[in-house]
Amino acid sequence: MFGENYGAVLDFYKREVSLTPGLTIEEFCLDENRSTKEKYRVNGAIMASQVRLIDQDGNAVGVVSIREAISRAREVGLDLVEIAAQAVPPVCKIIDYGKLKYELQKKKMETKKKQKIIEVKEVKLTPSIGSHDYQVKLTSIRRFISEGNKVKVTLRFRGREIAHKEVGERLLNRLVEDVKEIAKCEGMQQQEGKQIILTLCHQALK
Repeated sequence: MFGENYGAVLDFYKREVSLTPGLTIEEFCLDENRSTKEKYRVNGAIMASQVRLIDQDGNAVGVVSIREAISRAREVGLDLVEIAAQAVPPVCKIIDYGKLKYELQKKKMETKKKQKIIEVKEVKLTPSIGSHDYQVKLTSIRRFISEGNKVKVTLRFRGREIAHKEVGERLLNRLVEDVKEIAKCEGMQQQEGKQIILTLCHQALK
């Protein structure tokens, strides 16, 4: 978008403005995370009387009046965007502002779609769980973990089972051993009343 002068223009911006690492110049001027002082201005919102102009082909036009810069942008059906407000005079670029903002928003949405959302699944156990039910729970836990989710294991003591808490602790230790090839404990076991809570996550997670 800045043509063959892109390298020289970028060097100028790096001297005059603190660019966010990894952002292109276009992305910098439309970055929604920038502070209020760094917010971009477009067309008539640009307050400087003179600007250093870069045309739509990336060519450095030089210092011109704001009126001439806006006029040049309108002549080619584009917008004048202030992309380096801290420079003296400010640097402005003639671009299709609406199209650029749309493309960056689209790119942002595509990036979000690719991001994996980690869910926390819950599996409930009791100290007296049978062998078959245990295997069913174990299969579910392995599936949840393999899908990239975390698993909250809740071991609930009923009635007088709490008097033999060691039985429940052995069950949890067995569970951790049975899934150790793909999962690990996240933090320590926590006891809340008549239940012990354990969180498992994938081995790859830090």
